[in-house]
Amino acid sequence: MSARIRLKKMGAKKRPCYRIVVMDSRAPRDGKTIEELGYYHPVEAEERQLVLNTDKVNEWLQKGATISDTARKLLNRKVRTAKA
Repeated sequence: MSARIRLKKMGAKKRPCYRIVVMDSRAPRDGKTIEELGYYHPVEAEERQLVLNTDKVNEWLQKGATISDTARKLLNRKVRTAKA
């Protein structure tokens, strides 16, 4: 099994909400997850849009999980706001 860190779509119509999760790379987008790492809610205010457990992300990356492009952008955004 190859694990992948990616987004899982949730929320209502025209009000998207995404969970950042670890899934099997062959699983469908909204399929069964291995672990939830945080969430991204693009409709909320800027400071409440992204909640992410970076320690768990680092653990999964050390275990060999790959990360999707969108999840990588969100992770970089979280790291930049933490430094500022």
